[in-house]
Parts: sequence; structure tokens; C-alpha cells
Amino acid sequence: MFLNSKLSRSVKLAISAGLTASLAMPVFAEETAAEEQIERVAVTGSRIAKAELTQPAPVVSLSAEELTKFGNQDLGSVLAELPAIGATNTIIGNNNSNSSAGVSSADLRRLGANRTLVLVNGKRYVAGQPGSAEVDLSTIPTSMISRVEIVTGGASAIYGSDAVSGVINVILKEDFEGFEFNARTSGSTESVGTQEHSFDILGGANVADGRGNVTFYAGYERTKEVMATDIRQFDAWGTIKNEADGGEDDGIPDRLRVPRVYSEMINATGVINAFGGGIGRSTFDSNGNPIAQQERDGTNSFAFGSFPNGCDTCFNTEAYENYIPGVERINVGSSFNFDFTDNIQFYTDFRYVKSDIQQQFQPSFRFGNININVEDNAFLNDDLRQQMLDAGQTNASFAKFFDELGNRSAENKRELFRYVGGFKGGFDISETIFDYDLYYVYGETNNRRKTLNDLIPDNFVAAVDSVIDPDTGLAACRSQVASAQGDDYTDPASVNGSDCVAYNPFGMGQASAEARDWVSADVTREDKITQQVIGGTLGTDSEELFELQGGAIAMVVGFEYREETSGSTTDEFTKAGFLTSAATPDSYGEYDVTEYFVEVNIPVLKELPFAHELSFDGAYRNADYSHAGKTEAWKAGMFYSPLEQLALRGTVGEAVRAPNIAEAFSPRSPGFGRVSDPCDADNINDDPDRVSNCAALGIPPGFQANDNVSVDTLSGGNPDLKPETSTSFTGGLVWTPTFADNLSFTVDYYDIQIEDAILSVATQTVADNCVDSTGGPDTDFCSQVDRNPTTYDIELVRSGYLNAAALNTKGIEFQAAYSLDLESFNAPGELRFNLLGNQLLELERLEFQNRPDEINDEKGEVGDPELQFRLGIDYRLDDLSVSWNTRYIDSVVTYDVSENGGSPEDLYPGHIGSMTTHDLSATYYINENFMINGGVRNLFDALPPGYTNDALYDLVGRRAFLGIKVMM
Repeated sequence: MFLNSKLSRSVKLAISAGLTASLAMPVFAEETAAEEQIERVAVTGSRIAKAELTQPAPVVSLSAEELTKFGNQDLGSVLAELPAIGATNTIIGNNNSNSSAGVSSADLRRLGANRTLVLVNGKRYVAGQPGSAEVDLSTIPTSMISRVEIVTGGASAIYGSDAVSGVINVILKEDFEGFEFNARTSGSTESVGTQEHSFDILGGANVADGRGNVTFYAGYERTKEVMATDIRQFDAWGTIKNEADGGEDDGIPDRLRVPRVYSEMINATGVINAFGGGIGRSTFDSNGNPIAQQERDGTNSFAFGSFPNGCDTCFNTEAYENYIPGVERINVGSSFNFDFTDNIQFYTDFRYVKSDIQQQFQPSFRFGNININVEDNAFLNDDLRQQMLDAGQTNASFAKFFDELGNRSAENKRELFRYVGGFKGGFDISETIFDYDLYYVYGETNNRRKTLNDLIPDNFVAAVDSVIDPDTGLAACRSQVASAQGDDYTDPASVNGSDCVAYNPFGMGQASAEARDWVSADVTREDKITQQVIGGTLGTDSEELFELQGGAIAMVVGFEYREETSGSTTDEFTKAGFLTSAATPDSYGEYDVTEYFVEVNIPVLKELPFAHELSFDGAYRNADYSHAGKTEAWKAGMFYSPLEQLALRGTVGEAVRAPNIAEAFSPRSPGFGRVSDPCDADNINDDPDRVSNCAALGIPPGFQANDNVSVDTLSGGNPDLKPETSTSFTGGLVWTPTFADNLSFTVDYYDIQIEDAILSVATQTVADNCVDSTGGPDTDFCSQVDRNPTTYDIELVRSGYLNAAALNTKGIEFQAAYSLDLESFNAPGELRFNLLGNQLLELERLEFQNRPDEINDEKGEVGDPELQFRLGIDYRLDDLSVSWNTRYIDSVVTYDVSENGGSPEDLYPGHIGSMTTHDLSATYYINENFMINGGVRNLFDALPPGYTNDALYDLVGRRAFLGIKVMM
């Protein structure tokens, strides 16, 4: 058929370079050479097929077999173990986010998941959370993956917006024939409580005498919820002041890390006189009886302190937090392709994913802002009441976590639907072959997010202000007892005030069910995200017209039209601001983009002395966004092989990222905020530019701002945002020495610099940056601050998203692969070695790119180690494969390494030592119909210290996994 002949020709051209190696490994050693060659054709770095090691840009490939060694069904978490990808947005990295609960995304080069473009079979995939372009990788079942290809560096010229730091292309199995059943389970061997189970079936058959194929997939996954208290090394670690500290630069740590840092000022049974004063702080037992509260041993802050021997009546944050949310997922998909003729193939792919996620958050709380009327409160212990009255205390502050209402659990129900359909094939004009691909993609994500048991603060104020109703002798709300109100009384309730039920806050669960219902409500948000793409590509070469010495010029041209929409609808209580969060309006945004692109490969020289191969690549894309205007992206690459075993390669280009829907269209909502005026006499000397800049604004010397009141704020999206731009460079060498067969080395340097990066600016930051700039007030920020023309007080601050930041990263990535047939050593089997590593040279974030003196340097901090690598060693003997994988993470510090940041003296210990973990796995084909695989992750149970919860680290420890596959 045309398609097969075209692929064969591409493969032959690629293999002629003699440079084929990757992390991908075939399942059976006896697979034919042709099969291995086809698997090694890489397409992600280019729409023109070339062998992986003949591409100008470095490509990392992860095969289906490699995926099984991780024993993890979440693709995002698997990819985060590769040195180039951060763990920021994995399912564990998102464990403290409601909107992202259960979502797992990839953060390439730690420049942000929103700057990593994820494709499936080379085409875009609908986002997983509202307002963003981030793909939820957990919706892609690992059983369906053929391989994953990762290209670093800007690739917007080839694939469009969002490919600022690179592209991850997930290539799924297709044209499957037969039947497979997979079952997998994994869990901790150290009683941590982690458990995962999954079952799936994959079936496929050829139809119409081999002209078509239909494939069907269905799977079920379950991940058990794991709480932070289940993690062995966690013990409420925090910092406390070091009483031995003598000041700055005295060689003595300012703060010490210690376990069991709690708050004695708040708990689930309630703390009265939470901040001291009156007769002092008291707490309660479960029945509401007062008991003495423990005293801290060391001080962390106003609210927290150290309790070395524990404290059963103190607040411990870990008691309420997830480490891994509970997830149940059903995944169904089907693909079909049919060759109408040798030159026309119809293909289609359908996918539906339903996910139920249970994630825990701290329950609602009131931290000292509850007033207890000591004389009248109907539920206060009489002895405690008398003690307080005897001391002259008629009112007391009260703090409480409302465990009795239940955690603010996130019950997230997510549904994803995706359809891809198109025609591809080829045709001849004269003797020139053209191949084409015309496609349509529709994706839709629907999220229903419920946050349970939120507090209605105004209702609680009314309910906790209880009295004894003289008519009934029972507890009642003051708002329901006219004789107890006084002349100036106003009912504080905001919802159904006439139904107020008195609330007993003392103890645990002492309030009636009716009272608990009246002061609480669930928050419901519904999100709908849609994506539509219409596109096409046309590829050909110049073979009929002319050829360079190195061969014919290959070219691909194409177009793409894409529409993105995202909307969120919130319940009426939340919109009205009745709950603990600020009033949140509904939101909606949409945009479309039309793009045209071209890519060429120019093979200049081939098989000449000192020019075994010389080729140049180029790509250009023009895009017109309905919300951000026109953009251009380009990329140029070079591959030069002076000798057959040595090659130099490099790329340079400019990439773009258009503002996403949240950044451009989230509604600008009014609110209130506290702003410490930077021109106030107490603050004006905090920055050397403030005195002159405040004077330039007309603010008199000695100005005393009225900072005791909230100012109006207006925050949200910014429709005037422009696209981010980045320049990227990669350069390296490929060495496949002749003294050893099947040996290859690659070393590549990368440099990515992003300008006009979009960031969300806080209200205080806007006010500060108005007057902290050198050379005069910053007009951009000062235009966002309204001051009273008479008093000069700040009255309104507008905040939100701005094109203000810059991000820079540099590093060296290296790979090595070697396979050794042990026959030459008179031993059976084969050994394979794979090494993938990254040396981080620079990672800088400038919140404001026009302030280059205020660089946030993150290299060597937690989450951004300078060196990472992964080494795999495989031994294969017939149907048995045994693998040993080692992962290394360099030591990091836990303070700010920026020039004006922190220092090792800030706290002790101030670092996390290097971590090395080892995995052992094996796969055995019992016969042609049955395979079993299993292994142990983190074989030696290596754990980081308990004062880090960074998702980059394995915090669970040793765990085992087992899987079976039945094939027919």
C-alpha cells in the first residue's frame, strides 16, 4: 500500500545514517530487524520522519516496556521520574488543590505545566482543568501506550502555542489484532497503606481482508486514599526560633527544624481565650468540659510552637491532609481505520474517561474571630463562666476547627470525551509522491467539583450567640429571643435568619444536627472545557525535480484551525459570598486561532570525506489568535556528521504561548484586601527608590497612611495580555563509536529564555512595584492604583495577570545506551544499559523582567536539584527479562539561594542530602498466551527527611507490584 511504501522509504533513509538508539526496547530479543527499525523512527521532533539520533533536536523515548517497570498506572507520575520533568503538577503535587484534585500534568524543564504541550498521536488533547491548556495525563491508560516521545526546547513552529519548554507526544497502540487482558496491583510493603488496582482488556481485529482494523479498550483503575499521617517520616515538622542565636552572620542557625510543631490556639474541641488574656487559654474535652491547655516548648510563630512530647489537644495540620487522593477511573476507547484504496485511509479514535476523586482538606475553622458572650452563652460550662466573670471578663475570643461538620472534602467527578477522525494517504503527480493527513478533533471535559461542609460564617455568628430563652428555658439564638437583643441589635445571619438554631461549640459534636446543618453548606462548581481542531498536512520532496548531493529536499506544509472554550458555573451561595471564600462569579472564555506552517529538511551532503551527513532543518508558523493577535514562531536546526560515528547537532528558534482562557477571560471581580502603603513613613525606607518616587506622586514627607481599613480590589483576567515569547537553543553531539556495536552517547546543551511571561500579580505587589522602580514611578503599576486626591490614601488596587515576568533555564542533558550479547563471553543472554541524566546549570525566575537585580535563583533548591540521572540495566534470556533501575537526585538546600535571598544560617538542617533509590523488576513469558511481571520499587526503602513533602521524592518507600497479561 502507499502508506507502507512511504514509511519504508522514510525508514531506509533514516537507517542509512547508522545512528539508531533510544531508551525504547523491544519486548522480545528475537524480533526482526525491520520491526526494530520501524520502532526507532521518531516523529515528535519533526513532521518529517527521521531516526531519533539523526534529529537536530534531542528526543527522549520511553517504550511501553519501560513503562511497566515503574509499577505506576499514572503516566504523569512516571514521567516526573525522568530528569527533565518536574513533579510540580503530578497527582501528588496537586494534593493540596481543589480544582486540580486527581489531575496529573507534566512540567518540562520546571518552567510550568502550562508551557509544556502534550499531544496524543501527534494531535492536541483537551485540557483537564478549567481555564488552562494542561492535559490530565492520568486519563491516558498506560496499557494503551506504545511509546512516549519527549522533545525539549521551543517547538511552537512545529506544533503551535504552549510548546515553549517542549513537547510530550504520547503514541498509542493501533492496528491491534488479538485480545489482551491485563491485571495489576501494587502496594506498600511497609504498612503505609498505598494500594492500586487496575484491570483492562484490549481487543482488535482486521476486517475486509486486512483493509481495515477495529480496536477496543476498556479499563478500570482504583487508587486508595492515603493521608499525610500515614507517611512514616512525617511528624508535623516545622521550624522554631533558636534561642542560642546571637544575630545575623554569627555562625549560629537562626531557626531549628524540629518535629511536632502544633498550634495550641485552635483545635477540634475549641480553645477559649485563644490568644491569651482574661483568665488565660483553656480548651475542652469532647463533652465540653474545660481542661488546661498545654504550653509550647519552642516558638515557631504567633500561632504555632513546638511540643516535643506531643499534644493531644493541639492542632496538627497533617491530621487533615491527603498525600494521595482516592481515585476511581473507568476508561473506554475504540479506534477504527479502513483503507478505501491504497491511497486513502479513513481513521477514527474515540475515548471516554470517567473519574471520581476524593480529596481531603482541612475543615472550616474560625481562628479567634468567634466572640463568646460569657454572661449569656447557653452552653458555656458554669464553673468556667464564673471564673471569667470573677476576673471581670464578659467576652472571650474562641477558636475552633469544625471537625464535627466534616472535612472540606473535594468530591470531584470528571468526565472526558475525545473524538478524532480523518483521512490520510497519498497521491502521485507525475513521479512526485505527496502524502497528506486531514483531521478533525473534538474534546470535552466536564468537571463537577463539590467542596463539602463549608461554613456559612454569618450564620455561625448568629448561632453561636446563644442565650436561654426565658419562655422555654431552652437554648436559642439571640436573634430569636427579642428580650435578649437590645435596641441596636442586628441579626448577623445572611441565609434564612429566621431558622437559626443555637450552636454549642464547646467539645466535639455537641452541637445538634440541625445547628450543624444551618451553619454549613456544600460548594458546587461545574466546569465545561471544549476543544475543536480542524487541520491538515501535506508532505512531499524534490526528488523528481532535483536533488542535492545529500538527497532530495523534504517539505511539509499545513494548516490548523482551533477553538477553545472554558466555563465554570458556581452555586448561588458561593456567588453571593455567603461561605468562607470570597464571592466567586461564573466565568466563561473562548478564543480561536488560525495557523499555517511549513517545515523543510535539506540534506546538503552525504557519505563524503568529513561529511558523512550534513543537513539543515527549518520550520515557520504564523498564527492569528482572536484574543491575542498575530504571532510568529520559527525554528532552524543543523545535523552534521563529519564521520559515520560522530555527529554534531543543534537547533535555535523562537516559540510562543498565547494567554490561556483563565489568564485572559476570568472575570474581574470586586473584593477587599489589606494593603500596607509603601509610601507610609514606616515603610518608605524599605526600598531605596521609594522616597523619590512617592514624592513624584505628590505624597508629602512623613505621610501616615490609614492602613487599618481594607481597600477595594479588582482582580481577574486581563484581555490585553499578549503572547509570551521564548528563544531556545540546543546544541550537542552524538557518538556511536565503531569499537563497540550497539553503543551510543549523546550530550546536549539547552538554553531557554522566556520574555513577557504571564504571571498573576498580588495586590500588595502592585502597590509596592509602583514606587520601587529605579528612575521614577512605574507607570504600568501606578496606573493600577487609585489614591484619594485629598488624603493620598490608597482606595482601589487592580491586580491580576500581566506580561511582566522572565524565566531562564540552562543545562546539559546526556544519554548513553549499550547492548552486549553475552555469547562472546561464553555466557547466555544479553545485557542492556541505559543512562539518562540532566545537569542543571541555571534556573532563574524574574517576577518582573525589568528588575534584573531581583533574580530568584532556584538551581539547587528543593525540587530543582543540580544533577539527576536514571540508570537502567536489563538482562534478557529467552523469555525472561530482569531489570535493575537506579534513580539519583542530587542534594539540595531548603533556603533561597538567590543573591539577596537566604543563607545556610537561616535554619538547621538547611538541606536534603542526595537520594538514591533502586528498583528491581522482572518479566517472564510463560508461553505465548501468558506473561507475568512484577517488582519492588525503592528496594532499600530510602526516604528523605520528614521535613520535605516535595513530590519529586519517593515518600512512600518500599512497595511491590505485580501484573499479569493474558494474550490470545
